[in-house]
Amino acid sequence: MNSTAQIVAVIISAALLLLVLELVRRRRLTEEYSFIWIVFALGLLVLSLWRESLHAVAHWLDIYYPPAVLLGALMFFVFIASLYFSVVVSRQRQQLERLVEDLAILDAQQRDHASTSPGRLDGARTASSGRPAGRSNASGTEAWPTTPLMAPVPGAGRGSEG
Repeated sequence: MNSTAQIVAVIISAALLLLVLELVRRRRLTEEYSFIWIVFALGLLVLSLWRESLHAVAHWLDIYYPPAVLLGALMFFVFIASLYFSVVVSRQRQQLERLVEDLAILDAQQRDHASTSPGRLDGARTASSGRPAGRSNASGTEAWPTTPLMAPVPGAGRGSEG
């Protein structure tokens, strides 16, 4: 590999590594997902710096232009990362579906409990207004009741990014 190609490969590999570390530092990328990217960037950096390994791999694979091994390694890394993230997304989708089902069950249980609670007329309605019972909002009118599942999440909505 000529020195220009090696320099470009080292710069790109180092830039990828620094980008991943910066994303982790700014909390844009969690440590769990950064691990795979750090490993890939370090692998590319090693292949870029250690010329003999690149030539040995190219010779073993019968590739006549060693920098093409870097491109092949990059494509392999992207394939593995895509597969890994597809597994993560599938797992999260299953968890989300389970949470939606649990929420529906809890909501039905709450409605059943509210309709059978003594001291309330027509389930969760107040005796005077016929509107749902709940807390008053800033204007003094009653607001819809919130369940513990609908309560705001601590820290949500704040500008935590950055």
